[in-house]
Amino acid sequence: MDAISLIVRSIFVDNMIFAYFLGMCSYLAVSKNVKTALGLGLAVTFVLVLTLPINYMLENYVLKAGALAWLGPQFETVNLSVFSLLIFIAVIASFVQLVEMVVEKFSPSLYASLGIFLPLIAVNCAILGGSLFMQQREFANVGMATAYGFGSGIGWLLAILGLAAIREKLEYSHIPKPLKGLGITFIVTALMAIGFMSFSGINI
Repeated sequence: MDAISLIVRSIFVDNMIFAYFLGMCSYLAVSKNVKTALGLGLAVTFVLVLTLPINYMLENYVLKAGALAWLGPQFETVNLSVFSLLIFIAVIASFVQLVEMVVEKFSPSLYASLGIFLPLIAVNCAILGGSLFMQQREFANVGMATAYGFGSGIGWLLAILGLAAIREKLEYSHIPKPLKGLGITFIVTALMAIGFMSFSGINI
């Protein structure tokens, strides 16, 4: 039950885009059509689901103070947390490379439409933010960390899909010239964020 609550909360209340504004670069750049947005959203979700449990295990059994106690009493005082950021990014970059190869092989059109933003998932602050929030919140077990990664990924996916669908409709709308392009996109994003704020009052 706790895992379900965490998933729902990370989708609607602690949404990476609308609550923390993480991953805005690719969110704004790749949300011009639904198909491309869906591909990037699934890739982000996939990377979050796989990297968070791995980074959780590394954090709790290798990196943080006393994590190496399982090797013997002489390692109880070892603290490798200074390397956390470096290790987290290395794990994320490895899985992003895997995703890039799979997308290039099985969907060349999607790979071409995503362009530079697919490899840039490696430095997407929404994904790194997931690992850093995991570290900060000290989840009870690896299952909770995985649930948080899944919920955060789905939340980011819903956000970019929603914006992409709206932007496709806006192509046929009468928009004042100064607001065309990013101007109206910023306004829509702000309105969506206000909409998602309504979920913050729910006791999950």
